[in-house]
Amino acid sequence: MPQLPAPAYPAEVRARLEADAKEVIARYPGSRSALLPLLHLVQSEEGYVSRTGMAFCAELLGLTTAEVTAVATFYTMYRRKPSGDYQVGVCTNTLCAVMGGDAIFDRLKEHLGVGNDETTEDGKVTLEHIECNAACDFAPVVMVNWEFFDNQTPESATRLVDDLIAGRTVEPTRGAPLCSYKETSRILAGFPDERPGAVEASGGAGPASLIGLRLARGEEPYPRVVAPRGESGHADAPQDPEHPSGPTGEEGE
Repeated sequence: MPQLPAPAYPAEVRARLEADAKEVIARYPGSRSALLPLLHLVQSEEGYVSRTGMAFCAELLGLTTAEVTAVATFYTMYRRKPSGDYQVGVCTNTLCAVMGGDAIFDRLKEHLGVGNDETTEDGKVTLEHIECNAACDFAPVVMVNWEFFDNQTPESATRLVDDLIAGRTVEPTRGAPLCSYKETSRILAGFPDERPGAVEASGGAGPASLIGLRLARGEEPYPRVVAPRGESGHADAPQDPEHPSGPTGEEGE
């Protein structure tokens, strides 16, 4: 068990974080509602949510450290130990795995010499497998600091992490330009992204995700495949040429 109490922030760090925290807390009618953004705020300071950060949040919100710890350990976006400048997450959920996510994850573990939730020796990259990113039409997907890199292969993902480690410019497939994990955490805390063009950058869903919307709008014709309620069949149902009474060859009622 860790020794308690947690060490305090240096005075100048404490003053800066406290000013930011008060700005965040003022946005909510109840102060404890500010816990999630405050955890992102302390993560932006150290790159993870430390015991010092949790104690800071508890003090400002009038919570116990146990209450703060319960939240910090529930959400996977809060790191519990020092991590790299770039959080590289490989989706290994069903569709991404089938499309090659498992192969990508295995290649990166071997290439970087780290396991799941581990960081390279130079402190640049933390690798982890993650659950669905809601981008199945771009599978397999890799995320870096929560920005999308779509339609990846083991080769392209290897080049991606090599570029990150070498400090070369890397552009996400869609969304805002890439920034460090600490900078990402501050943005998630609710502070503006002041980088030129970052707010305007965006990326939408792919064709497979949007087809349902087009069908609902009547922009694309489709056959009815389910009979209306109360009817035993439908005129559009496929017919068996040898048994025109129905697709199964049985007489309808």
